[in-house]
Order: sequence, then structure tokens, then C-alpha cells
Amino acid sequence: MTRTIGVIGGSGLYDIEGIHNMKKKTVSTPFGNPSGAYHIGTLGDMQVVFLPRHGEGHTLLPTEINYRANIYGFKSLGVEDILSVSAVGSLKEHIHPMDMVIPDQFFDRTNRSRESTFFGSGIVAHISFADPVCPCLSKALFAAGSGLGVPVHKGGTYLNMEGPAFSTRAESMVYRSWGMDIIGMTNLVEAKLAREAEICYATLAMVTDYDCWHESHEHVTLETVIEYLTKNIQNAKKIIKEVITNMPDTSDCSCKKALKNAIFTNPDKIDRKVVEKLHIILEKYVKK
Repeated sequence: MTRTIGVIGGSGLYDIEGIHNMKKKTVSTPFGNPSGAYHIGTLGDMQVVFLPRHGEGHTLLPTEINYRANIYGFKSLGVEDILSVSAVGSLKEHIHPMDMVIPDQFFDRTNRSRESTFFGSGIVAHISFADPVCPCLSKALFAAGSGLGVPVHKGGTYLNMEGPAFSTRAESMVYRSWGMDIIGMTNLVEAKLAREAEICYATLAMVTDYDCWHESHEHVTLETVIEYLTKNIQNAKKIIKEVITNMPDTSDCSCKKALKNAIFTNPDKIDRKVVEKLHIILEKYVKK
């Protein structure tokens, strides 16, 4: 049976050498519309599903992304693992622009306005999130980057800021004093929802700048981000191809069992409409 891998990031990721039979598929979800159509192709014996996080042509702010619809859409398409590619700023001297980071922790600095759970409306679940990324996928990303000679750092904390404005210098200095490693605007909610959906998830973070704390470097500008992002995306595509070609077995990963002991609500008390709405997420644990 063909395994299905998800990739979320910019539209430039679709153009990976070796991807065949690319087609678009529009998916509707109980949570509204995803960021755009899913681009589905094959690489070897793997089916690969791409989604532009910010929409085609980058039309969505980080706070406007329908994260629930995006992850639900991946789940409905049979995606078992998600590789998330995103631009970040560095908060550490040794993490340079054009480096890659595979973070193993997240820190929330949003205002909590983003919908970050599939649950509620009469069903309560509390997932374990102490280790928020899949260790199998993270290890594979690091091995692929290292093997290709790309400067890559394994581990570190991704601070998820609110955006859309970049940090003030005071904020950037405080984040450094807290020991944060990189800063971005999107990945925390994706990781939470992927865990609830029992999908393995890991981040490949492309460093574009030093945020605004570094005295010897200009503060972050959109022009700088785009310049380094364009350069970094070529390395990202090579890493993604390498990981998919040598995809690790995640069938026994704890991510795939995240809901096993997480649902607190008595199944008999859950509204049938809610069960129907969340069927593809709950099907192992709650009967329709």
C-alpha cells in the first residue's frame, strides 16, 4: 500500500525533482476551507501531498490561516506524516542565516486567537505535548541535511510569535535571554493539531535573518527574508526529497497513539453530530 506524506510550506516546494503525476485536489472540511488546493504527486512508491500554508500567492496572514482545516484536510487524504517547512529568524549567534534548524520544542507567544484544537462542543481531550515533534521525522530531516552538506542544527526551541509585524528589538533581546533559539509565526498550532490527529509532525526551519537583535547585522526586512528564503528553498527541496526517498517507519511512533488515553469524555455522552464531524480523528476510539 502506498504511503502518503504531507508537506506544508511555500508553493516553491512543489517543484521537486522526481515528483510525477502532480494534480490538484480541493478538499472541504467541517472546519471550513484549507489554505488552498492540495497538490498530490508521487515520488518513488510514496504519495506526496503539498499544501501552500499561506495560500496560492501568499495571501494569508499567520493569524488568517485555517490551521484546523489544513490538518484535517491532510488527515482526510490519508497523510500519516507531515514535514513542515518555514522561514524563521535566529536568536542565537551560532545559528546563521541560510542554516537549517530542526526544533524539538515550541514556546507560545501568540494571543491565543488561533483555533488550536479539534475538540470542544461536548468532547474533551488532553493530548500529551511535552515532546511536540516526532523524533523519527526529526532524526530523518537532520540526517538528510547533514548528508547533503547543508548546515543544519538538531534541536532547539521555536518561539511562535503573533505577527504579522516582526519583533521589536526589546522583544528580541528578551527572547534571547529566555534561551529561545529561533522565532517564527506558524508552526506551534500545526504541531498541536497534527498530534491530535495522530499525524507525525516535524519542522524544517529555514533561517533567513537574525531577527533584530544582532548589532552587526541589519534588522530583519521583507527584502532580506525573501532573498534568503529563495536561496534556502533549494536546499529544503533537496532535504525533503532525501527524507521521502528514505522515509523512516513511523507506524509504531507514539504520535500515532496520541489520543489513546487523551479523551476524557464518556463516549456515551458525546453528541453524535460531533462524532460524525470528527470521525476520521476519533474512529479508533469512538464508534459512529
